[in-house]
Amino acid sequence: MKHITILLQTILAACFLFFSLNSSFGADSKYPFGLLMVGPSNDHGWSQAHFEAGKEMEKIFPGAEMIYIDKVNPADRPGITIPMLVDDLVSKGAKLIIGNSDDMKDGMREASMMHPEINFIHISGDDVITGKSGVNLSNLMGRMTYGKMMAGFTAAMSSQTGKIAYLGPLINAETRRLTAAAYLGARYAWTKIRKKDPADLKFKISWIGFWFNIPGVTSDPTLVAGSFIDSGYDVIISGIDTTEALVVAGQKRKGGKDVLAIPYDYKNGCSSAPEACLGVPYFNWVPGYTRLIGNSMTGKWKQEFLWLSPDWKSINNPKTSPIGFKTGDGFDEKNRKALTDFQASLADGSLKLFTGPLNFQDGTVFLKDKVSATDEQIWNLPQLLEGMGGASK
Repeated sequence: MKHITILLQTILAACFLFFSLNSSFGADSKYPFGLLMVGPSNDHGWSQAHFEAGKEMEKIFPGAEMIYIDKVNPADRPGITIPMLVDDLVSKGAKLIIGNSDDMKDGMREASMMHPEINFIHISGDDVITGKSGVNLSNLMGRMTYGKMMAGFTAAMSSQTGKIAYLGPLINAETRRLTAAAYLGARYAWTKIRKKDPADLKFKISWIGFWFNIPGVTSDPTLVAGSFIDSGYDVIISGIDTTEALVVAGQKRKGGKDVLAIPYDYKNGCSSAPEACLGVPYFNWVPGYTRLIGNSMTGKWKQEFLWLSPDWKSINNPKTSPIGFKTGDGFDEKNRKALTDFQASLADGSLKLFTGPLNFQDGTVFLKDKVSATDEQIWNLPQLLEGMGGASK
């Protein structure tokens, strides 16, 4: 895999695209685009972040109109396939279609081949790299490994017990790399900043089986989060699309438990229980959508694989940073400088946490001493890392 860090200058790009659109895309012209979301559009997590970015496109680009279908998953829409939904969107005039889940990978590929005249964006996939898709499909993802490193760092700076839990969705390469990134951030804070014994850091993952709760199919994330706290874990990092970890931590905190949580995906994720929230790593899809949808609207589409880094100069800038991290009310003021310094070290490359010596969970060597992982090794992480508790497959 080629090195794929792409620095977006989104404000300038948006201005350029605005003038291009006004000259080549009439002010009265319409450009419907479709958005397929795995969860509800108001989930306070993954799907809501996409929905709000789609609405922002309507403001940025004259003529852009979003058509969306949410709850695209086997439980909410049994028997319905991605190609069926794509056909429906195309019949309504969609000229570009976004699928926002790794679970849609095969369906998006199939639909893109059925509709070569339509441009497709698949979130989190890698068909562009593997060569399995046509030129009308691009992949988009943010480098959430950085956000998860910040989550792990924040968790370990705040934990009183050294017992950190991770509420995981399903198991695949994406979730392994993100969970591993959180662990590496936690280990760095625990050992390098707090100078604690690494043996005293306990990092445990429980996988529920999907990106959110499906009664009768997944483990109940509310019960899993409660079990973590009852077992002495005082910080829960969420890897699922919804807010159960934070809600439970808030409830337990009101009951006298000194527990905290870190939600995921959405910039306003702390709102469910702000007093229990350490912060939230979140995706901002506006920069990536602006690039790809703008190129499609102006006839400049080209197939791309975008794995976008934060705007390190301003990681919470809604126009320029694909990855952000907002600290919460539960994060102690005395730890904020340490987090700022940590972020600066990630930004300038002086700190590369995916650097050896690192072993996989089964004890085999992942990275030798002083060897840093390639993008491909991180993207396709085959196991969790030594020191992490929980299943790798």
